[in-house]
Amino acid sequence: MKRNISWKKSLRVFIAASLLAAQTPASISWAAPLELSLADSLTMAYQNNPTAKIADVNRSKAASGVHEAKGGKLPTVSLGSTYILDQNQPGVTSDAGGSDLSSSLRLNWPLYTGGRTEALIKQAELGEDQAQLDVAQTRQQLTLDVTSAYYNVLQAKNLAQVSQETVDNMTQHLQNVQAKYEVGTVAKSDVLRSEVELANARQNLLKAQNGYDLSVASLANLIGASVDEGITLKDELKYEAQEVSLDNSIAQAAKSRPEVAQASIGVAIAQQGVKAAKSGHKPTLSAGGSIAWQDAELPDTEDDNWTVSVSANWNVFDGGVTRAKVKSAGDSVEQARLQEQQVRDNVTLEVRQAYLSLKEAEKRVETTQVAVSKAEEDLFIAREQYNAGVGTNLDVIDAQLALAQSRNNYTQALYDHNISKAKLDKAIGSDLN
Repeated sequence: MKRNISWKKSLRVFIAASLLAAQTPASISWAAPLELSLADSLTMAYQNNPTAKIADVNRSKAASGVHEAKGGKLPTVSLGSTYILDQNQPGVTSDAGGSDLSSSLRLNWPLYTGGRTEALIKQAELGEDQAQLDVAQTRQQLTLDVTSAYYNVLQAKNLAQVSQETVDNMTQHLQNVQAKYEVGTVAKSDVLRSEVELANARQNLLKAQNGYDLSVASLANLIGASVDEGITLKDELKYEAQEVSLDNSIAQAAKSRPEVAQASIGVAIAQQGVKAAKSGHKPTLSAGGSIAWQDAELPDTEDDNWTVSVSANWNVFDGGVTRAKVKSAGDSVEQARLQEQQVRDNVTLEVRQAYLSLKEAEKRVETTQVAVSKAEEDLFIAREQYNAGVGTNLDVIDAQLALAQSRNNYTQALYDHNISKAKLDKAIGSDLN
């Protein structure tokens, strides 16, 4: 009988829970933490980061500039009207005076501008190419920034774990010391020193946890995510040997870096500026036409006040203005060439620095990994000796601190290795995803 009652009670609970769930508003949701891989983070950054959007808007503006420059070769048409009210107009005897409406339709077509219009069009087209390269450059920099922020979170997570392990070890050791003190085998100073080291370890843990929270916030800001719902990362800091050559990396950077291509385009733009300046020494030719009419909104068949013209102009002497413009444009070409060389040198230096940092980090990963193993063995021996009464409390504490330091060094080496790889990828002009 009791079993039957229990079964019915369970059924009622299940039905009540089902009804409650059915009545729950659809707007209520339990959001799970956002789980992100590095590729996920990059995708979100490309979609949400304002820097990438600004670069794309600038590219669109540059494309509009090309259309604007090409408009300089096309005819222009203008329509104008003038209404004049004059009380003293001749032939008008009334006190109200007279009025006059004159209208005109004009066309102007620049046939030849001495090469100025063509040079401006070419400059605008090259500017559009630069803007397109700026989109690529912005994307590469954003890739590096997001990757660095992602690895910062992983590093902060590992450092917090090391700090937590240190607190756990210190807590366990303090309990051991207190037990020995209670039976009179160690001095009070051992307890006090262990308590001090545990307090220090807890302080470091708080700092490490705060560093983790700050790094998560920085990543979220870059990718346009909210930290309120929580963010967890799928990847881990890891070591992968890189087979890269310094010479090949420098050669690839010279071909692939957007900054190098932009600098080369800058030289071409400056050269077009010389052509535009030299147009001041050449004649210009334009065609035009107009029709004018009076006292009507539109012309009619009786209006014959129209003109067609072809005009040429040659500025024979302008006080040396054109010569000065040509000289200034030539200096701009030389300046652009020097800037191009400077960009190439800086890119080469950036590649070299990233490459050497990568190789250094690879060696540090190997040495720090060995140091962690030895520090773990040293701590084990120090504990056993202390428990056996042949070691000191200071030996155990030093061994614990050495282990924490070696693990932090290993984490730092892994972080530096991954960051150096990301910087090298950016330096040679390739995306990281």
